[in-house]
Amino acid sequence: MVRTLEHPDPADLTLQQVLEALVDPVRRRIVTQLSEAADGMSCGTFDAAVSRSTLTHHFNVLREAGLIRQTYAGTTKLNVLRTEDLESRFPGLLPALLAAGA
Repeated sequence: MVRTLEHPDPADLTLQQVLEALVDPVRRRIVTQLSEAADGMSCGTFDAAVSRSTLTHHFNVLREAGLIRQTYAGTTKLNVLRTEDLESRFPGLLPALLAAGA
């Protein structure tokens, strides 16, 4: 049985939802760490000073806003930044946010 997660279609991403997801500093730190990673990062590898359940909540907000894609590799959940999707929907937004210290 393959486990999958729901991800919004790029055409359905809204600027408001993306920006609201990035209001929280923990979520901004997750996005920054993903932007610096060569490959996907598992949930347990992030530098975040919050509990595991709180971190799960932050991943869900980011996924539902369309900022990250989560996939399972066995029992590990991998996270990647949806760079191409965000660039096609909101050109220049992600680089600007990262440059500003998202």
